[in-house]
Amino acid sequence: MKTGIAILVVSESSLKLSLTIAKHLPGSNLYSSFESIFTDIIPSIATFLKEHFNRFEAFVFVGSLGICVRSIAPFITDKHTDPAIVNIDSTGKYIVSVLSGHIGGANSLTKQIARITGGQAVITTQSDNTDLWALDTLGKTYQWKETVHNATMNKLIASFVNKKPVALLLEVRDQGTSYLERTKPDHVSIYYRYEEIPQQNFAILIAVTPRLYNPAIPTLHFHPQVFHVGIGCRKNCFPQGISQYIESVIIQQQLSPLSIRSISTIELKKDEPLLQELQAYFPDSEIHIYQADELKDINIPNPSDKVFEVTGVYGIAESSARKSAGSGPLLIEKQKGMLKEGNDFTFALAQDITSLRKGHIEIVGAGPGDPELISVRGRRMLEEADLILYAGSLVPEELTHCAKPGAIVRSSAALNLEEQFELMKQFYDKGLFVVRLHTGDPCIYGAIQEQMAFFDTYGMSYHITPGISSFQAAAAALQSQFTIPERVQTIILTRGEGRTPMPEKEKLHLLAKSQSTMCIFLSAGVVEQVQEELLQHYPPTTPVAACYHLTWKDERIYRGELQNLATIVKDNNLTLTTMIVVGEAIDNREGLSKLYSSNFHHLFRK
Repeated sequence: MKTGIAILVVSESSLKLSLTIAKHLPGSNLYSSFESIFTDIIPSIATFLKEHFNRFEAFVFVGSLGICVRSIAPFITDKHTDPAIVNIDSTGKYIVSVLSGHIGGANSLTKQIARITGGQAVITTQSDNTDLWALDTLGKTYQWKETVHNATMNKLIASFVNKKPVALLLEVRDQGTSYLERTKPDHVSIYYRYEEIPQQNFAILIAVTPRLYNPAIPTLHFHPQVFHVGIGCRKNCFPQGISQYIESVIIQQQLSPLSIRSISTIELKKDEPLLQELQAYFPDSEIHIYQADELKDINIPNPSDKVFEVTGVYGIAESSARKSAGSGPLLIEKQKGMLKEGNDFTFALAQDITSLRKGHIEIVGAGPGDPELISVRGRRMLEEADLILYAGSLVPEELTHCAKPGAIVRSSAALNLEEQFELMKQFYDKGLFVVRLHTGDPCIYGAIQEQMAFFDTYGMSYHITPGISSFQAAAAALQSQFTIPERVQTIILTRGEGRTPMPEKEKLHLLAKSQSTMCIFLSAGVVEQVQEELLQHYPPTTPVAACYHLTWKDERIYRGELQNLATIVKDNNLTLTTMIVVGEAIDNREGLSKLYSSNFHHLFRK
């Protein structure tokens, strides 16, 4: 196995630079053919390469490029096995990737050394210089197994770097697919379902999938390791042929055995020869052994009372597969096999839940307007979203500036409800993350009921992240406590009756009987009616506040008395986004809260 980096110091004038590089390049060692206390002495570079060319992961020549090329020429065989070769001139100005740029890692090593020396990385690989993916190293980078269909890797790479039209199929979600989505070149079109790809329109297909397909065009398959096989068997089950049988069943289901990540079973079966055979047959797979208590509560489709009597688990194969998959779905339910009399076995296959392309919609409360007043969770949701659909007429655009690169940010102001649904479902069906951003707290006049009904109809996953409501922002801006002991203990959140009728029992004049602190939303346009109804029970001198664009940069607040409310709103041209607050709690500083009274010791009792 190749390990380490050999730094070949061609001349004494290169020694100082070589020492600097070695100091900051982990796993490196210095070699020279001249005497030095800082290097390992070798007879000659040619002799050293002849003996050790296949020992090191990389060789770094510090000196003439000509010497480097002539020295390595006799030993070059194949880009899949040759080590990385990098050459640096003695001044450290130019760092050149000479050999095995992609697969051997010379390109990345060149960039790393350039950062150490402050020099210029010289990389001639076309895909690197055009910011294209290195197809021949993607599998290694993201632990995907690769296969090529109807072409060679070189032909696929040539089509890709020459920007022929490429279809990209992404049927799982992991770090690698996120990278591909984020960095997609213009000549690549992304699909999330194989059936939707118009293959006649593309020169090649790149497929990141654990499934098996037979495309009509040249294809590079990447098989992520997302499958977990669960095993059960009779005691001392003879294993011969079972691994091949399981593999054949998996292939029949058009699933790739290359995507198997683990083999799992119960503690009772940990020493079975079958388990050892399977591990040998699928050498890259992990082995997971579970106690019965870890498996007994896992939901499975084919429970067996007989198995439970013996093991304490209703099904070993299905439960252990799902356990390893993080409760992911079973793609192959329990299969029974018997290749030899008395050697019964069962197996099942589940897909890792973290790999599933499942959409989700997060309804997020933006707060009253100030971008700093959104919740920590809400901010994180915005940073992770693939689509942000925000209420543009009510939510400041600045709140969306934290969107990740490549995210789509749209205002819903120009879209009707059907168009909003269509856009969200488009992203959801691709397994993407959607944030629907509403002003304040979305559950208070947030107009989310129709949206949730739509999500429920289509069985879509969604969740609500609450936000700070404008009535809370009003209390803060007015520096008022909206509840006063023995005076006001109720806050009413309501609205005036405009185009949306109010239920008869919630008419403002009825609610006004309590003389509670009342926060009236969306009612600047009907302010005369609001004032008239409130005056039926509130004294004319009751304090009021008209709060426009609370916490926005253009926030305006006007105080006065209820008898002048309509005048305040109209004279200042206040519009829909105005919160009207009514009640004696506004600016009230009278009285002493019992909470801090000398006769009340609850907070201070030891």
